[in-house]
Amino acid sequence: MPNLTSVAVIMNPEQAPQAGMMRAIETAASTLTVKVSSLSVRDPLERSLTSFAQEGNGGVIGLPNPVLDENRELIARVAVQHGLPSIYTFRYYVTSGGLMSYGIDSFDHLQKAASYVDRILRGAKPTDLPVEQPTKFELVINLKTAKMLGLTIPQSLLATADEVIE
Repeated sequence: MPNLTSVAVIMNPEQAPQAGMMRAIETAASTLTVKVSSLSVRDPLERSLTSFAQEGNGGVIGLPNPVLDENRELIARVAVQHGLPSIYTFRYYVTSGGLMSYGIDSFDHLQKAASYVDRILRGAKPTDLPVEQPTKFELVINLKTAKMLGLTIPQSLLATADEVIE
């Protein structure tokens, strides 16, 4: 999106981790001279996205949230309707019509959690277990959505994707 001038971040401002994510997005956006707006998951999402889209040359970032999960198909539909490319944290947003996702591999993450549960059930003290950061990330791109948005995804990006939905 070479003409991108603004980004709407759909988030829950009451969650401390999301406030930290928002600060990181604002820092990155300022280096690109992109305006950042936040849309609360508590607001009517369809109306908020439609209003944001009227500014033009915008995109959407969806931060992980149960309300966003429940409304992912609506958000994807409204984003495409208004020509807003969207990026999310998990692949299931892309299979629901979002443009792309980049985030932890949920299956790998759950396997690691199961390993922790196993160790605890075998007698390990939770305080003795190391804190592990995610190590496996995945990029998923929906070419059908890209086509509906009139976007051409660079071949170099497609080559690095873990999954391309056609």
